[in-house]
Amino acid sequence: MHIIGIGLDATDIPRIEQSIARFGDRFLQRVFTDAEVAYCSRKHHPAPHYAGRFAAKEAAMKALGTGWAHDVHWRGIEVIRGGGPPRLRFHEGALRRFEQLGATSSLLTITHSDSLALAQVLLLGAD
Repeated sequence: MHIIGIGLDATDIPRIEQSIARFGDRFLQRVFTDAEVAYCSRKHHPAPHYAGRFAAKEAAMKALGTGWAHDVHWRGIEVIRGGGPPRLRFHEGALRRFEQLGATSSLLTITHSDSLALAQVLLLGAD
């Protein structure tokens, strides 16, 4: 396997918390999938989990080399949990870009402090 793309992002947790307070479901439904909202909303303090997913989406867009453009949108990148580390699932334009790059898998890591969420994404291709 070899690295096709790499992305890193840092997101301020208070900024995400303020966006949720100000825009509520409109913000959540624009940025996160229903499964992501369900996961984060079950947490005692959901803002760090939303911020981590936001950072992961930003990092994935950087790894794809598109940013928020070329039909790559927030909900086209999904952070999923199924036991073990978080993983990415790509949809629609993000999936098309993933495939165009020749990527076959991805790696994701997310961490956070009291005020900052960080995520790093690697896109991998077959040799």
